[in-house]
Amino acid sequence: MESLALVFSNGWASGVNAYLVVLVMGIAERLGVSDIPNVLGSWQVLAIAGFMYAMEFVADKIPLIDSTWDTISTAVRPTIGAVLGVLVAGESDSLNGAIAGVVGGGSALASHLVKMGGRMAINSSPEPVTNITASVAEDFAVLGVVWFAIEHPVAAAVVAAILLVAGFVVLYYVARLIRKFWRRWRGRDRRPPAYA
Repeated sequence: MESLALVFSNGWASGVNAYLVVLVMGIAERLGVSDIPNVLGSWQVLAIAGFMYAMEFVADKIPLIDSTWDTISTAVRPTIGAVLGVLVAGESDSLNGAIAGVVGGGSALASHLVKMGGRMAINSSPEPVTNITASVAEDFAVLGVVWFAIEHPVAAAVVAAILLVAGFVVLYYVARLIRKFWRRWRGRDRRPPAYA
């Protein structure tokens, strides 16, 4: 149960910022936290995760670049969530490993879609303050959930589930802004700006 809860929490966090999850898990393994796969603490994994996190840290704060980065990450984040799920389950050749992969990848995909939709809504009015605020809040949420999940996996899974449901509720209410973003991105919104 705790293993699956950790997989779900890591999956949710991977959908928001997969490289930060790998980095936090790797650092925790280096600090001697048990039940974290050794491979995550290897210097090669930490270096790659750190480099990719630095790239995402910058890209995530620039209007429209963040949405492009999210589009590219649609394949990456759920894959990392699934791989982390299998690694945490520790049984890559069993049904439990397969279930962990599906839970990790599925929760990563769901939270990725929430993040991507939220960023589209934010980018319907492209000014950098909301992007920077959202990005920093996401990073703190990922850091908090992953670190909390290492010590209290079930409670962290509950927090991740609440954040996921809340994210989908918010998306429902900002769907109009997401459509506005798509029209603008595709060049269909050619109306002249309204001046006061």
